[in-house]
Amino acid sequence: MKSLQDYTAVIRPDNNGTFIAYIPAISGCHAWGQTPDEARVELFYVFEMIQEEYKEEGRSLPKDVELVIANAS
Repeated sequence: MKSLQDYTAVIRPDNNGTFIAYIPAISGCHAWGQTPDEARVELFYVFEMIQEEYKEEGRSLPKDVELVIANAS
């Protein structure tokens, strides 16, 4: 069984002063928080729910993706 640590997670500021955390490889796996740590904790709970949903449907979680970060200069 995969864990959150098996995936690349992105945490960044959102437009409204909160933080968004998401896993690019898993559609719908995203969460918000007032701080980066809060967003990370919420992402853990969302990941657990999605993992259970995949298990109930007999599907495997997708492979992680490789992110390429480009400078916006």
